[in-house]
Amino acid sequence: MSDAQRDPAFWIETNRFAAPALAPGLYVVATPIGHLDDITLRALKTLAAADLVCCEDTRVTRVLLDRYQIRVPLSAYHEHNATKQRPKILERLAAGEAIALVSDAGTPLVSDPGFRLVEEAAAAGHAVFPIPGASALTASLTAAGLPTDTVVFLGFLPQKGGPRRRRIETFARLPASLVLYESPNRLGQTLADLTEICGTDRPASVCRELTKKFETVTRGTLGALSQAFPVKGAVKGEIAIVVGPPADEAASADDAEALLSAALERLPAGKAAAEVARITGRDRRELFQMALTLKADAPAEDDAS
Repeated sequence: MSDAQRDPAFWIETNRFAAPALAPGLYVVATPIGHLDDITLRALKTLAAADLVCCEDTRVTRVLLDRYQIRVPLSAYHEHNATKQRPKILERLAAGEAIALVSDAGTPLVSDPGFRLVEEAAAAGHAVFPIPGASALTASLTAAGLPTDTVVFLGFLPQKGGPRRRRIETFARLPASLVLYESPNRLGQTLADLTEICGTDRPASVCRELTKKFETVTRGTLGALSQAFPVKGAVKGEIAIVVGPPADEAASADDAEALLSAALERLPAGKAAAEVARITGRDRRELFQMALTLKADAPAEDDAS
């Protein structure tokens, strides 16, 4: 596409919007995970004004750009050609161009290989601009109805059973909600593994086809979800699983205080705080301060009467 053919603009229905020129650098642009309306105005301006858009699959990205009548050169950049393509992109950045990086859906670098490009671009002194937006990670968390104060993102688990179970075991007892992506073919087996390792009563949600026509969010215990999605059951679509924190990690302040009081009868404050932190998942420093307060407030023993 020649410069003469370029029209740095986008259209929303019958309205044309000019896209201002971009400063040189790498623009990491979030795109919709399903519904094409879920794109920001800033993302549209960035894509329309970029000198080049690097994407996983040009056919997928072209559908989005056609929707908003954006005419911009596309270049495939994915895990299979990244080593070859990265130097070419860096050369264009060095020449002062504005390059946009997108994934097939959602936010680049969240469970995709784009971080190498960002790493090398930043190391070479090029500006890197995040253009935030849709992400299956945040969408699944908002729909799951599970705690979000502490979250661990596991991406895609290993496909083979042994490594997959070992990875689940590594994170199973963390005082956090776990978020992972899974293919429909492995959903049943992964839920079975999660149930076996994390426990039948652990709360969880299976989020399927978020923002799309057949969006469903199924909530329940791991045991119930494992029965709802059997190992050999036919499931279609993009899937995110959210697993709530262990029940014993959600101890209240009163529970923690009671445990600390008992621990202080046999341990100094630091060790008592560390023990209760392991049991409840609460912050050790917070528990240490609570332990000091409990010791200060404890009535002194009578000498003799």
